[in-house]
Amino acid sequence: MESSPNNDLYVAVLLYESWSPDPSYTPMCEECFALVRAEGEEQARARAEQHSRAHETCFSNVLGQEIHWKLKHVVDVSRVLSDALDDGADIYARHFKSYEAYHAFELLLGGSVD
Repeated sequence: MESSPNNDLYVAVLLYESWSPDPSYTPMCEECFALVRAEGEEQARARAEQHSRAHETCFSNVLGQEIHWKLKHVVDVSRVLSDALDDGADIYARHFKSYEAYHAFELLLGGSVD
Protein backbone atom coordinates (compact mmCIF):
# COMPACT_ATOMS: atom_id res chain seq x y z
CA MET A 1 0.00 0.00 0.00
CA GLU A 2 1.38 3.40 -0.96
CA SER A 3 2.46 5.57 1.95
CA SER A 4 2.89 9.33 2.03
CA PRO A 5 3.15 11.99 4.73
CA ASN A 6 -0.54 12.86 4.11
CA ASN A 7 -1.75 9.32 4.75
CA ASP A 8 -3.01 8.43 8.22
CA LEU A 9 -3.29 4.92 9.60
CA TYR A 10 -6.79 3.51 9.98
CA VAL A 11 -8.03 0.30 11.58
CA ALA A 12 -10.58 -1.61 9.53
CA VAL A 13 -12.79 -4.15 11.27
CA LEU A 14 -13.60 -6.84 8.71
CA LEU A 15 -16.16 -9.61 9.07
CA TYR A 16 -15.68 -12.74 6.98
CA GLU A 17 -18.05 -15.66 6.70
CA SER A 18 -17.40 -19.21 5.56
CA TRP A 19 -19.82 -21.31 3.54
CA SER A 20 -19.81 -24.58 1.65
CA PRO A 21 -22.03 -26.29 -0.90
CA ASP A 22 -21.91 -29.31 1.47
CA PRO A 23 -25.15 -29.20 3.52
CA SER A 24 -23.43 -30.79 6.53
CA TYR A 25 -20.97 -27.89 6.86
CA THR A 26 -21.48 -25.51 9.79
CA PRO A 27 -20.65 -21.92 8.73
CA MET A 28 -18.18 -19.84 10.75
CA CYS A 29 -17.46 -16.12 11.02
CA GLU A 30 -14.11 -14.39 11.51
CA GLU A 31 -13.48 -10.83 12.66
CA CYS A 32 -10.19 -9.33 11.47
CA PHE A 33 -8.51 -6.02 12.19
CA ALA A 34 -6.41 -4.61 9.35
CA LEU A 35 -4.31 -1.46 9.19
CA VAL A 36 -4.70 0.69 6.07
CA ARG A 37 -3.13 4.00 5.09
CA ALA A 38 -5.40 6.62 3.59
CA GLU A 39 -5.97 10.35 3.22
CA GLY A 40 -9.40 10.10 4.83
CA GLU A 41 -12.09 7.76 6.10
CA GLU A 42 -13.75 7.27 2.70
CA GLN A 43 -10.47 6.24 1.08
CA ALA A 44 -9.66 4.04 4.10
CA ARG A 45 -12.99 2.23 3.73
CA ALA A 46 -12.35 1.64 0.00
CA ARG A 47 -8.84 0.34 0.69
CA ALA A 48 -10.13 -1.91 3.47
CA GLU A 49 -12.69 -3.43 1.11
CA GLN A 50 -10.03 -3.89 -1.59
CA HIS A 51 -7.68 -5.51 0.96
CA SER A 52 -10.37 -7.86 2.24
CA ARG A 53 -11.58 -8.92 -1.22
CA ALA A 54 -7.97 -9.89 -2.02
CA HIS A 55 -8.00 -12.21 1.02
CA GLU A 56 -11.17 -14.12 0.11
CA THR A 57 -10.32 -17.76 -0.50
CA CYS A 58 -11.60 -21.23 -1.27
CA PHE A 59 -10.05 -24.55 -0.21
CA SER A 60 -10.85 -28.16 0.69
CA ASN A 61 -10.80 -28.98 4.39
CA VAL A 62 -9.68 -32.27 5.98
CA LEU A 63 -13.19 -33.69 5.44
CA GLY A 64 -12.97 -32.93 1.72
CA GLN A 65 -15.58 -30.16 1.93
CA GLU A 66 -15.15 -27.17 -0.37
CA ILE A 67 -14.92 -24.16 1.97
CA HIS A 68 -15.30 -20.54 0.84
CA TRP A 69 -14.30 -17.53 2.97
CA LYS A 70 -15.84 -14.26 1.78
CA LEU A 71 -16.07 -10.74 3.09
CA LYS A 72 -19.47 -10.28 4.69
CA HIS A 73 -19.09 -6.69 5.86
CA VAL A 74 -16.64 -3.88 6.55
CA VAL A 75 -17.90 -3.31 10.09
CA ASP A 76 -15.95 -0.17 10.96
CA VAL A 77 -13.11 2.03 9.77
CA SER A 78 -11.52 4.31 12.34
CA ARG A 79 -8.35 6.36 12.51
CA VAL A 80 -5.74 4.74 14.76
CA LEU A 81 -6.02 6.25 18.25
CA SER A 82 -2.31 6.74 18.89
CA ASP A 83 0.14 8.61 16.67
CA ALA A 84 3.01 6.53 18.04
CA LEU A 85 2.62 2.81 17.39
CA ASP A 86 4.70 1.53 20.25
CA ASP A 87 4.38 -0.86 23.16
CA GLY A 88 1.00 -0.32 24.82
CA ALA A 89 -0.34 2.05 22.16
CA ASP A 90 -4.13 2.13 21.83
CA ILE A 91 -5.06 1.51 18.21
CA TYR A 92 -8.83 0.95 18.22
CA ALA A 93 -11.80 1.21 20.56
CA ARG A 94 -15.53 0.79 20.22
CA HIS A 95 -18.41 1.11 22.63
CA PHE A 96 -21.44 -1.08 23.17
CA LYS A 97 -24.41 -1.07 25.52
CA SER A 98 -24.90 -4.73 26.38
CA TYR A 99 -22.18 -6.81 27.98
CA GLU A 100 -24.58 -9.75 27.92
CA ALA A 101 -24.93 -9.57 24.13
CA TYR A 102 -21.14 -9.31 23.75
CA HIS A 103 -20.59 -12.23 26.11
CA ALA A 104 -23.16 -14.33 24.24
CA PHE A 105 -21.15 -14.38 21.01
CA GLU A 106 -17.56 -13.91 22.21
CA LEU A 107 -16.03 -17.40 22.28
CA LEU A 108 -13.16 -16.30 24.52
CA LEU A 109 -15.71 -15.30 27.18
CA GLY A 110 -17.65 -18.54 26.95
CA GLY A 111 -20.06 -17.60 24.17
CA SER A 112 -20.89 -19.90 21.29
CA VAL A 113 -21.25 -19.90 17.51
CA ASP A 114 -24.69 -21.51 17.76
